[in-house]
Amino acid sequence: MFFPFGLKDFIDIFLVAVMLYSVYRVMKESRSLNVFIGILVFVVVWLFVSQIMEMRLLGSIMDKLVSVGVIGLIILFQDDVRKFLYNLGAHQHIRRFTRLFSNEGKQHDDTADKEAIMAVVLACLSMSKRKEGALIVIERATSLMEVADTGDKIDANINQRLIENIFFKNSPLHDGAMVIADKRILAAGCILPVSHSFDIPKELGLRHRAALGISQECDALAIVVSEETGGITVAIAGKFYLRLSAEKLESILTEEKAFG
Repeated sequence: MFFPFGLKDFIDIFLVAVMLYSVYRVMKESRSLNVFIGILVFVVVWLFVSQIMEMRLLGSIMDKLVSVGVIGLIILFQDDVRKFLYNLGAHQHIRRFTRLFSNEGKQHDDTADKEAIMAVVLACLSMSKRKEGALIVIERATSLMEVADTGDKIDANINQRLIENIFFKNSPLHDGAMVIADKRILAAGCILPVSHSFDIPKELGLRHRAALGISQECDALAIVVSEETGGITVAIAGKFYLRLSAEKLESILTEEKAFG
């Protein structure tokens, strides 16, 4: 027996498919794909028992398991849920919409942005030549205040010499990360979440894992200067851009609107 199928039904199926695909991607990135498959199998069995077979006793038991299980899954995968919501709020189209109701919609000072970018680029180039390790995290839509609280507050204008002095080998803050927000150096010596991805090349060290970790958790942009090779790397949205020249680093910071 056929049932009417209209535009509303198509939209309903499409939205469910998008939701399932989003959950699948989150589970895959967190190495929990088997859990996702198990949940999917349970949902299919639950729908078959309660909707098709209409087994009231078994269906009611599974209904209770589903209602409790949702809360359990949120608790179990709270970090992944938080990451998903961060990525959703930091999406390009969402940010454009929120700018209509915030001060972000105002015209930026292009000269100040250019000066901040050049200060960071020149500092990274200088440290690269001397093979001084550095890790700089630039805040964008997602606040990095929690990360900044793990280090020492600085609250200073972005300055090439200051950046180089902070990451000087004998400096007590050179091992941690520097956090830049609102065109100011907010803190240094900060602790970042470390990525446990198996896709990271073995020659990359702890700074690179920390840069990738923070870029996976939020929309921040992380710059790494390798202490071993002097190579400059940028991590954005869980991806590495390796062996960058000063020109390429400037181009990425400009295109990604790191300071504006």
